[in-house]
Amino acid sequence: MTLENRGLGWWARHEFALLLAILVAVLAITLLDPQHNYWNQAGRSAVEIQRQTSMLGIFALGAAVVVIAGGIDLSQGAVIAFSGTICATTLVLLAPEEMRSAKPLSTAVLAAGVCASLVSGLLIGTLHAWLITVIRLPPFVATLSTLVGLRSLGRILCENVTAANLGGRSTQIQIYDKGFRELGRDPQIPFLLFVVLAALIWVMLSRTVIGRHIHALGGNEAAARLSGIRTDRVKWLAYTISAVLASLAGVLYICDQSVADPQTLGRGYELNAIAAAVVGGCSLAGGVGTIPGTVLGALFLRVVIDGVAKIIKTGADVYEGLIVGGVVILAVAFTQTASGGGSVRRFFAGPLGWAMLGVIAVGGAVAAAVWLPTRSSPAHGWYAVAAGLALAGVLAGLDRLRGGWSNMSQR
Repeated sequence: MTLENRGLGWWARHEFALLLAILVAVLAITLLDPQHNYWNQAGRSAVEIQRQTSMLGIFALGAAVVVIAGGIDLSQGAVIAFSGTICATTLVLLAPEEMRSAKPLSTAVLAAGVCASLVSGLLIGTLHAWLITVIRLPPFVATLSTLVGLRSLGRILCENVTAANLGGRSTQIQIYDKGFRELGRDPQIPFLLFVVLAALIWVMLSRTVIGRHIHALGGNEAAARLSGIRTDRVKWLAYTISAVLASLAGVLYICDQSVADPQTLGRGYELNAIAAAVVGGCSLAGGVGTIPGTVLGALFLRVVIDGVAKIIKTGADVYEGLIVGGVVILAVAFTQTASGGGSVRRFFAGPLGWAMLGVIAVGGAVAAAVWLPTRSSPAHGWYAVAAGLALAGVLAGLDRLRGGWSNMSQR
């Protein structure tokens, strides 16, 4: 059951807390960015975040459906790469001369490429459901196998199709059609797709019988089966939705990047999708989650990623994973109200919690020693230590405030 259904009031809802976190993140990035892009170029920054959020959000919706159903899909990044490759190879097979000479492609050829990509997603989702329901593989193992295998298969297809039709073996296929590339570069197209898909999936999960079945499956599969729910069919639907949405995202990404590269396209994106869903309130235990929360989770994640790039100008990609991972952990931890009986766990209570604060202080000091622009100062080491202690103190204070907020909401 979600927080809003427990009668804690609108101000204590997870989505509202996430909105506050987004506003705080935007304010912090505006202040820390030397160029203050969010203030000086507000319109351009908003459009780019909208576009990137929409691209991430499309397949994060699929991840949310699977997580709510009690599963996990680790293959979405590979599905994005494979389906993008399927789309590009279909274009090469149907119009080799146009692809070789960089001429515009007909609408029929482009539509065939998109359809082939979506059909590949449908087949991959069916494969996942078969591995999980018939072969009885755990979802983690089933989707991990396709995470590894689909990239290799995509590369094999790419190399053989280019060798046979473009006069040379290549692991990439360039996309030259300007109209097709606009599908991913025009911010309105991904945004409209994202809004429509989010609305449809929200209606399905919250207003239909199948949505109740998905929540019941994630909450207690054995009880759902005993109550007459065809759990195998529900799993097929969940994993198919996830794979088809990842395939759609794959088409948009090759349009955006103008190249289909199964080796690098979508690498690590499955973790971003799962993170968006979990930050948005989906429980990895299953049975809990909302589409509005997932939408806000995707927005929060993209704001953080964009902020890292704006604050750390050089080598931002080196620190992006570390910072995003830490922010995701904090966001999930401090917005989680779960715990049996309505009580709230204190994260830094007891000896283990105190030890963890020490670990955080040391980690913060090391990070500050690397990032603080005071290396030439004799007191640089002390500044780093102070920063680490301040970080630990802030987290401990937030933990106490979180406990007090929860106690007030339960009175």
